[in-house]
Amino acid sequence: MADAPRRTEPAWERELETLLPLFGHRNWIVVADSAYPAQSKPGIETVVSGAGQLEIVEKVLVAIGASRHVRANIYLDQELDFVPESDAHGVTKYRQQLAGLLSNANSTRLAHEQIIAKLDQVSQVFRVLIIKTDLTIPYTSVFFELDCAYWSANAEAKLRKAIAG
Repeated sequence: MADAPRRTEPAWERELETLLPLFGHRNWIVVADSAYPAQSKPGIETVVSGAGQLEIVEKVLVAIGASRHVRANIYLDQELDFVPESDAHGVTKYRQQLAGLLSNANSTRLAHEQIIAKLDQVSQVFRVLIIKTDLTIPYTSVFFELDCAYWSANAEAKLRKAIAG
């Protein structure tokens, strides 16, 4: 059974620092809003940060950017673009700030259920770190799918073609 969420205030940063060197391609880091559910798969670890989401997204981006071994493909909920300010006060400002943080990042918008399905599938074999934040705006979780920083998809395709002959 997965670890129960635990309050770790500044310890979430130590958790990220500890796990990032262990993680490689196919591992995920999720910076989640406060209503994100605790998942039951053994490979999923959830920590409650007590911190703001944009602060954590920025720190995760910096940590991944400083690593030599991984880079991130970032997924955002497609639904976020359609959440009206009248139903979620602060969503407009959040979208603007998030866009600024991710301006140089490789991000893709997918339906929330598609991202969750990808996460569910990968967590059967690979570890996932979920960092819950105090944000109370829907569809704001940011999903970092880690990939190899020193080996490109193009290089892998060429290798597979050479192996196939």
